Amino acid sequence: MSDSRPPSASATAERSHASIGDLLSEVTRDFSTLVRQEVQLAKAEVRQEAKTAGNVAGMFAVAAIAGLLTLFFLSSALWWGLSNIMDQGWAALIVGAIWAVIGAVLVARARKQMRQLRPLPRTQQTAREIPNALRGR
Repeated sequence: MSDSRPPSASATAERSHASIGDLLSEVTRDFSTLVRQEVQLAKAEVRQEAKTAGNVAGMFAVAAIAGLLTLFFLSSALWWGLSNIMDQGWAALIVGAIWAVIGAVLVARARKQMRQLRPLPRTQQTAREIPNALRGR
């Protein structure tokens, strides 16, 4: 990493006498360091986002399995219970409508969590700053 202190008078004098090749070499080296640091930051952020995405995917999977089992067992019980007081066709329709509402609520919650994923926020910010840094701003 480069020193963040301002250049001394002797360093400034050396740069004024440095060749264009030396200056280009220094700029290339600094740019290469900057790119390596950006890649390292991106890797760290991707690991964190992958962990979060894995947790969300796990929640989706468990919700799907639980939903299927619940749908099967409770649907059967409710259908048979309602068929004691009404026609079996109407009882089945009511049970299906109830599970459709429950499914819609679960999907809405999962979508809300998925929207909270923000991929690589720091990398995006520092990458936006690179052109200004190259211009000396």
